[in-house]
Amino acid sequence: MLKSLKIKNYALIEELEMNFYSGLSVITGETGAGKSILLGAISLILGKRSDTQVLKDKSSKCVVEGIFHVNDYQLQDFFKKHDLDYEPHTILRREVSAKGKSRAFINDTPVSLNVLKELGDKLVDIHSQQSTITLNDSDFQLAVVDNVAGITKMVNQYRMKFSQYKDLIHQLEDLKEKEQKFVAEKDYSQFLYDELVAAGLDPGEQKKLEEQLSVLTHAEEIKSRLFESGMLLSESDDNIIGKLEELKNLLSKVTTYHASIEEIFSRIDSSLIDLRDISDEINRLEPGIEYHPDQFEQVNNRLETLYRLEQKHRVATVEELLDIQDELHEKLAGIMTVKDEIEQLTASIDVIYNELLTLAGKISEQRIRSLASIEKDVMGSVAKMGIPDARVRIQHTLNDAPDHDGIDKIKFLFNANKGFEPVDLSSVASGGELSRLMLSIKSLISQKNLLPTIIFDEIDNGISGDVAGRVGDVLLQTAQHMQVIVITHLPQIAGKGSHHYLVFKQSVDDTTRTYMKRIDDEERVEEIAKMLSGPDTSLAARETAKELLCSLT
Repeated sequence: MLKSLKIKNYALIEELEMNFYSGLSVITGETGAGKSILLGAISLILGKRSDTQVLKDKSSKCVVEGIFHVNDYQLQDFFKKHDLDYEPHTILRREVSAKGKSRAFINDTPVSLNVLKELGDKLVDIHSQQSTITLNDSDFQLAVVDNVAGITKMVNQYRMKFSQYKDLIHQLEDLKEKEQKFVAEKDYSQFLYDELVAAGLDPGEQKKLEEQLSVLTHAEEIKSRLFESGMLLSESDDNIIGKLEELKNLLSKVTTYHASIEEIFSRIDSSLIDLRDISDEINRLEPGIEYHPDQFEQVNNRLETLYRLEQKHRVATVEELLDIQDELHEKLAGIMTVKDEIEQLTASIDVIYNELLTLAGKISEQRIRSLASIEKDVMGSVAKMGIPDARVRIQHTLNDAPDHDGIDKIKFLFNANKGFEPVDLSSVASGGELSRLMLSIKSLISQKNLLPTIIFDEIDNGISGDVAGRVGDVLLQTAQHMQVIVITHLPQIAGKGSHHYLVFKQSVDDTTRTYMKRIDDEERVEEIAKMLSGPDTSLAARETAKELLCSLT
């Protein structure tokens, strides 16, 4: 429940600090005093979007801070999920800078606005005049039934399983799309693969063939130059090796006379060894160099095949062609793998679908079982609030297949007039009737709901007199199960509050400011008397105010 609220630099509020209590609290004040401003500030710490228009002083930031007692509402999992410190008295804070930058905090830890809103939704329900729109919302109506039936946990388990089911369906669709793409490309991929396999590709082959083709193309020139080289080295009359041998013989006679000559002699001897080896290699190589037309054509054709495949696949080497061959093999094998995955996934989907049907059936039984009691309790409640002939019926039908909420369709039907069948809420109910119907429903679910606090913003719209007192009784009954804060214009409701807060405006230094204070019994008499008769209160109005307050005890 909300324990305290601090507001700084928000709209007409310069600075405000207020404590709140359990039970029924009422907030009153003249029209335009700033009650809606107070509600707007509370909405900020519950995750509502903000803008710089809320800043009273544009040079300073706006700060709204609320302290909530959360010890009795099983919120430990939320704090663990978001890695937040759990405190029995949890602080929600929102800051808005002059530039419009907003920051949110839970127990002084920065959080995103979504996280703040998620916690805020678990702590406070703000019911405004516009909230009756949600009364005709199918999700809200189903949530009411689930709440009263006590199956919220079971429904959440079902929704988690349904989410898993939908994820599997999406995975299956992706796999089928992948399979269709594979099948569409299969024939061409198979052709490409077979073509590469038939080519009998061999790593390093291309380089060898290119060298071989180069030799065959220039065989005559190579043979001629090798012959001439052999002649120069060893076969001609003045061959190089012979001349070096003469040089070696000349120096051999003087090597013992000088160390440097001996070194030169050794180098010449080493060179002779290399040249004789080169000469032998040339003599062995030269006879084998011949031009063979058939071999030339064979090598040339093979290279043309490789070049054609490389150009086709936009690569430059046989090794890259082999990589593509492996990829095509994996792709073709993947078609069978996808088929197996589709079969396995389909089987898993069938299993979880049957589990969904079973769980949805159990949920449906509990929902159906609770409908009659909901109808009875709501009709009894609205009758107390001045609609004695109201009829409420909850229409129940079954879906063809399970969806996010199960297999049930729920629709609330209502008619306030005797002798008429209940119909869709949007067709018959007035604003005042809808407000009382919504209050009846929220009063019903408050008895089982874990929500700590509900704030009613002018729930008294469209009602007055004796009916207003009855609405106050229902609010008082609701406050036995949760903290209820009511913003009201009706003295009959104001008189029911255990705690009474007054919102008012004052002009200070040519500036209008909104204030709020908790008023005592004497001040309450005066405030309620003003609500009865206007600013100039009469003795009769004060006496009536006392009676309204005494009726509480």
